[in-house]
Amino acid sequence: MKKNKLWLSLSLSALLLTAVGCGDKPDTSSGSTDEGSNEQSYSIAISQYVEHPSLDATREGILAALKDNGITEDDNLKVDMNNAQADPTNNLSIGQKLKNTDADLVLAIATPSAIVVKKNVTDKPVLFAAVTDPVDAKLVSDLKQPGGNVSGASDTNPEATKQLMTFIHDHFPEIKTVGLIINEGEANAVVMSKTAEEALSELGMTLIKAPVTNTSEVKQAAESLVGKADAFFITLDNNVVSGVDTIIQTAKENQIPFFSSDRDTVEKGAIATVGFKYFDHGYQVGLMAVEVLKNGKQPAEMEVTFPDKLDLILNVKAAADYGITISDDMKQEVKDPENNIIE
Repeated sequence: MKKNKLWLSLSLSALLLTAVGCGDKPDTSSGSTDEGSNEQSYSIAISQYVEHPSLDATREGILAALKDNGITEDDNLKVDMNNAQADPTNNLSIGQKLKNTDADLVLAIATPSAIVVKKNVTDKPVLFAAVTDPVDAKLVSDLKQPGGNVSGASDTNPEATKQLMTFIHDHFPEIKTVGLIINEGEANAVVMSKTAEEALSELGMTLIKAPVTNTSEVKQAAESLVGKADAFFITLDNNVVSGVDTIIQTAKENQIPFFSSDRDTVEKGAIATVGFKYFDHGYQVGLMAVEVLKNGKQPAEMEVTFPDKLDLILNVKAAADYGITISDDMKQEVKDPENNIIE
């Protein structure tokens, strides 16, 4: 009888241990479950190359898309934010740090950050944003089928630069030479400058370059173009965009029309661009992040996306500061005047 009782006790203990062992396990494939609750929690790491309005808006768009899909910072989302402040050494250190990250997903904002993150983070999903040419930067070899652990969204449509050059040609016949301040160490800038140069050549115009190696040289580069260029132009060049205030100042002092490649710079004081909202671009990447975190989708199977809502964006007040009146003909080229004509 005692032997039977002992056997029964051991069996119940075994069943209890088995039940505990087979209980609810955190889903470690995408996020984890908070102890004591059923709510899924997530962690992401962000590497951003520098602070400027376009990249900041991209980051805000990413976080907004996550929030709209139930993944909210300081609630069920932990964010490890890293900013290189446009310093290549800082950028490299961030990449090496993220090599050992335990985040569920790594997001890289701007080409320099994406290149370093890809090199260091090989065992986690990686999504990039604000990258002009992902193939040229060797982030992916195939835009439709990236393979590996990296995908994301490009922030350029090759047609945008061509359309802006055509707008300058059509509405500013006195402009024959366009001065470009450029950091030729940044892949984004090189790709876009080639597009601009080819487009201007077809229009019978010339591109003049003023090279810089960092943001502190931007003012001097802009001043070097005075007397040589009829207009200023910049690409999605992070070092140059970071120093755009000095370009605007130089352009206004010398009444030289200034055109940019991003909406945020137009809002700050450039006359026009052909582009989109960087917040929307970030939101696009944020939706991809939702697919990775909540649905377990892998970057290898996620096609690289591009902005598809290009529009002419005009700053009427900024134009007046350069002594230029935005004509009705210019305004008629804007598809969404309510949002893209800045008074």
